[in-house]
Amino acid sequence: MTAFLASLHFWDWWILAAVLAAIEALAPGIFFIWFGAAAAIVGLAALILPGMGWEIQVFLFAILAAVAVFIGRRFAHRRTESRDPALNRRGERYIGRQFTLETAIVNGRGSIKVDDSVWRAEGPELPAGRRVKVVGAEGTILRVEAAD
Repeated sequence: MTAFLASLHFWDWWILAAVLAAIEALAPGIFFIWFGAAAAIVGLAALILPGMGWEIQVFLFAILAAVAVFIGRRFAHRRTESRDPALNRRGERYIGRQFTLETAIVNGRGSIKVDDSVWRAEGPELPAGRRVKVVGAEGTILRVEAAD
């Protein structure tokens, strides 16, 4: 193993970087690409400083990989965080808006037309065609009250 490590060249690191990038393309998540970036940087350092020993190369790879993963995870986490807390709760986006009842609310249930779709509505007894205000949402049911 020591003989193999002693014969490391810059292209070995670039091959490792390419393999890690290929694994990243096949595997879910963003993880292997950071190891690949570290390997590419070590390959560049080995090209610029050809007398660098394998111990320094491996140590440099370990340090760069840890730093790259840390920075990469912070960057990826920041980029995937949504600024819209109701992004996957569409019903909550309609709270406070007014719509027209599609069907009358009878026994506490009816429906309202929202843009190009029809939503189930719960609220007081109201006739069809009446303007209502959405006051709450629970899953696919909008809670409504009569609009003023």
